[in-house]
Amino acid sequence: MEVGGRLTFSHMSSIKLLALDIDGTLLTPEGELTTRNRVAIERARQSGVTVVLVTGRRFGSARALMLEKQLDLPLVSHNGALTKDIETLRTLDYHPLDQETACQIVHFGRRYGVDQLCCDDPHGHGKLIIEGISETNLALRRYLDRYREAVVEVDDLLAYLDHSPIQLMFSGPCDPMDHFADRLAEQLDDRIQLFKTRYRAANLTILDALSPTASKGGSLAAIARQKGIDRSEVMAVGDNHNDLTMLRFAGTGVVMANAEEELRRMEFPVTASNEEDGVAVAIEKYIFNGVLTGS
Repeated sequence: MEVGGRLTFSHMSSIKLLALDIDGTLLTPEGELTTRNRVAIERARQSGVTVVLVTGRRFGSARALMLEKQLDLPLVSHNGALTKDIETLRTLDYHPLDQETACQIVHFGRRYGVDQLCCDDPHGHGKLIIEGISETNLALRRYLDRYREAVVEVDDLLAYLDHSPIQLMFSGPCDPMDHFADRLAEQLDDRIQLFKTRYRAANLTILDALSPTASKGGSLAAIARQKGIDRSEVMAVGDNHNDLTMLRFAGTGVVMANAEEELRRMEFPVTASNEEDGVAVAIEKYIFNGVLTGS
């Protein structure tokens, strides 16, 4: 019921740690954070639940978004490769991609003629290192224009890579990127982790190549260990393939209704879409056991 203008809850679940993906999950397709989602997150925090954002975004991009939306939450970025304090920029957890492996990936990407970017500067705001982007990759060009302040163009990416970067990433149409990902995985086997973020409606796949020790699930497990929280007390909400490791780690993994079809066919319960406050619906159902009254 509503008391003194505030929502009250009863029958709390045992969930103590909540991990939320950002794009396609927490935010609407227009990039907005709805009031209902914000209120649900705050209610969960007031009830003692630790809420963390776990994203495939670069740290600089995710940090700017959090400051814009006034979200004071822990941040895991780069699909688990980099965890930093958004205020002090202190690095809390870092899994760099081996320098020799990074160079092998660049060689392989050149053979296939794919557009590739190097994410670097783990102790600052982050940089995007490029050596040229194809004219036809309009989605990637729009992305780079949006984050122009972070872009550094070099003549030779291999010459630049005299150290271990955060990650390498690729983008392009879905089917060619799926083929490239399969060949890259065969080539490098257990030396990398590959994570896909696929948007079929836009015919766009983003492929991230990271250290084999980096993943959303691994970072979530580390946070749970630090806080003495059992995985049965962890809930994760996501919408894409790069969320699978954290969805599988969590005792309660929840998939958005707008998720990739493959994810919706898996064993995870499905919440509403990101156009319908799916994060809030999941929090109300699984953290507050569906007992949410008021409006």
